[in-house]
Amino acid sequence: MLLLHHLGVFASDFEVSRSFYAAALGGLGITAEYETAEIVEFWRTDSDTPSLSLERATGEVTRGVHLAFSAQDRASVDEFYRAALNAGGRERHAPRFWSEYRAYCAFVTDPDGNNIEAVHKEIPDREFR
Repeated sequence: MLLLHHLGVFASDFEVSRSFYAAALGGLGITAEYETAEIVEFWRTDSDTPSLSLERATGEVTRGVHLAFSAQDRASVDEFYRAALNAGGRERHAPRFWSEYRAYCAFVTDPDGNNIEAVHKEIPDREFR
């Protein structure tokens, strides 16, 4: 059973955030699979869970959240980082190996100030212990 089914983020500028997430997540194989004028759902085409729900904010905007997305390999992390910056994201940490996470990761800031990460786990927890 999955730990999370889906997460929701409420965007201050829906169109800007939609473009950012479509670009950043595309290299990770996560695409917009359902969309209306108020919401877009991103997931991998082979499974609709877990998913990210991006919604047009009608009240509070999501800020200060850290979302980490699994990447298949280092090249996917690199592509996430390039695409996110090209789509208006701001650099937090360029791609590199983080020994404390036992993973290759990159971090960017989305249009509303959330910390968005791509992570490729290189040393499984069972091998680390």
